[in-house]
Amino acid sequence: MEKTSLIAVLFAATPFLCAAMPLQPQSDDPVIMTVNGQPVLRSEFEYSYNKNNSEGVIDKKTVDEYVDLFINYKLKVAAALDAKYDTLTSFKNEFAQYRDQQVLPAMVTDDDMMQEAHNIYDNTVKQIGPDGLVQTAHILLRVDQKASSDEHKAAKVRIDSIYNALKQGADFAEMAKKVSQDPGSARQGGLLPFVQRGQLVKEFEDVAFSLKDGEMSGIVETPYGYHIILRKEHKMLEPFEEHRENILKFMEQRGIRERLAHAKVDTLVSQSAGKLTSDDVMRQKADEMSAADSDLKNLIREYYEGLLLYEISNKFVWDKAAKDEEGLAQYFKSNKKKYDWDEPRFKGIAYHVKEQADVDGVKNCVKNLKFNDWAEALRKTFNNDSVIRIRVEKGIFKRGDNALVDSAVFKKDTLVAKLKDYPIDAVYGKILKKGPEDYTDVRGLVVSDYQDLLEREWVADLRRRYSFSVNQDVLKTVNNH
Repeated sequence: MEKTSLIAVLFAATPFLCAAMPLQPQSDDPVIMTVNGQPVLRSEFEYSYNKNNSEGVIDKKTVDEYVDLFINYKLKVAAALDAKYDTLTSFKNEFAQYRDQQVLPAMVTDDDMMQEAHNIYDNTVKQIGPDGLVQTAHILLRVDQKASSDEHKAAKVRIDSIYNALKQGADFAEMAKKVSQDPGSARQGGLLPFVQRGQLVKEFEDVAFSLKDGEMSGIVETPYGYHIILRKEHKMLEPFEEHRENILKFMEQRGIRERLAHAKVDTLVSQSAGKLTSDDVMRQKADEMSAADSDLKNLIREYYEGLLLYEISNKFVWDKAAKDEEGLAQYFKSNKKKYDWDEPRFKGIAYHVKEQADVDGVKNCVKNLKFNDWAEALRKTFNNDSVIRIRVEKGIFKRGDNALVDSAVFKKDTLVAKLKDYPIDAVYGKILKKGPEDYTDVRGLVVSDYQDLLEREWVADLRRRYSFSVNQDVLKTVNNH
C-alpha cells in the first residue's frame, strides 16, 4: 500500500510532538478520551471525524460508530511509538522533509521578499549601466563562417542592393519581412527586444549603441552574416514600481523565496553559537505556527502519525501477509469454501503459433511445471530472441473472458478472430469445476482476507496491552458546542 493512500485512510490524530509535549486539558477543548495515558482533546477527535465523514464519503459513520475506529488508530500509534519507529533515520528524514515544506515558506515575510525584489532591481540597474537599453531592428543575410569567398561575395552583392533600396526610401519593416533571414525578428519587421550592453555580439552591439534614435547603419558584418541595423529608441530602466509585479513573479518561479528561507535558517543557526541545528530551528518554527494555526497543526500531526502507521502496519499486516506463503496456504485451506465458484474456470493458456509442431511443443514445455512457472519457461523456450514464435495468454478464465477458451474449452459457439502471422490456435490446461485448487489461483483475494485477519488479531492484542477510556459526556458534545 502506498504511503499517500495510507495517510488519507488512517485519520488524523495526536500532535506531532506528542511524546515531548503532552497535551494539557483546556476548558474550551476538553479531553474526550485517554489512550495509553495520553489525553486526546475533543478538537483532535472532531478534526479526524469530520475529515473522514465529509460530503462524498460513502461509508459515513456516526460519532459513536467512529469512536472504536479512532481508538484502534490511536492504539497503533502508541504501539509504533513504543517500538521507537519515530527514532528511525528514514522516518525522521521523511517527516522533516514534509514539515519543512509546510513551514519553510513562512520563514520569509513579505518585507523580506520586497527587499530582495529591490535588490534584484538595483543590481539590474547597475548591470545596464549608464548607456541604458536600446531597441533595434535589423535585416540579416546569413553567411556561414565556413562559407567560400564566392558565397561571401554573392551575399555582399545582395545586401548592398538591399541597402541601396533602403537609402532610396524603401520601408525598412517591409523589407525585413521580405528578405531578412532571421525568421523570429523578420515577422516583426526586423524588430528586436530592448537589450543592454553585453547581450549582443560585439560587432552588432558597438554599432547599435553608437547610432542615434531613428538612424540606420551601413552594412555590418558579424559571425552570423551581414546586417543592416536601424536603431529604434533607447531608454533607462523604468522605476521599480513598474517592474514590481514581474520581479515578484520571477522570484517565485525561480524559487527565491525558498533560497531566502534557507538563508534565514542558516543565519539563526549561526547566531545560536552552536546551540541550535537547522532541524531545531524548523521544529521551533513548526511549534510556533501550529500553536497559532489549528489546520496546520492537524496537517503536520496527520502526516507524522501516518508515517508511523505505515511502518508498523506494514510490519504487522500488509508486508507480513504478502510474504507469509505458509500462512496464506493455511488460511486458504481453512477457508477454501469461501472461494468456491458458481461456475467452472479454465486454468491454463490460450496460445497462437506459426507452426503445427509448436502446438505440442508448448504443452511439453509446461506440463511438468508449476503453473506460476509457465510464463517464464515459455518465454525462454520460444520467445527468447528477436523472433517471437508464439503468442500466449495465461490465466484462470471464466466464460466470456477469452474467445478461444470459450470455443475450445467451454464449447460455446463463439467467433475466434485469427491473430495475424499466428494462424494456429490451441489451448492447454484444466477445468476447475468447484473452485481454486491452490491459494495462488486466487492469491489477491486470499492476501486481502489474510490481512484482514491479521489486522483483527493485532487490534485485539493492542486492546489487551494498552489502556483506554472515553469521556462519554464530552463525546456527546462533538460538533455540538
